Amino acid sequence: MTLLRLGAMLRDRRGGRGIRQVAQEIGISPATLTRVEGGRLPDIATFQKMCSWLKVNPAEILDIPTDNNPTSTEALVAAVHLRADQTLPEGAASDLAQLIVVAHRELARRAQKRRVDVSSWL
Repeated sequence: MTLLRLGAMLRDRRGGRGIRQVAQEIGISPATLTRVEGGRLPDIATFQKMCSWLKVNPAEILDIPTDNNPTSTEALVAAVHLRADQTLPEGAASDLAQLIVVAHRELARRAQKRRVDVSSWL
């Protein structure tokens, strides 16, 4: 499954129901639903709402492996932004997203360690 299938998935699930009705269920504007069904990429918040309404794991749509790497909001955010770059080779967006998340966690761990060290000075 790829992010490009999102519009088709929305159309299929919507069936014969109107754009306005389904957009209200999802929590987005009818114009946004129309754009995404037409192939445009949604922003992060909209993407999360759509995945929730479709009852699909966002990692599946983004082709993020879930077997050894638990899905995180950080990875999804990074992957969505990177997938918008059409020049990246297949798989690069997922790989870069995972790299960004690992780097972010390491920086947070180091920052936390420094906070503990600072409090020990008192």
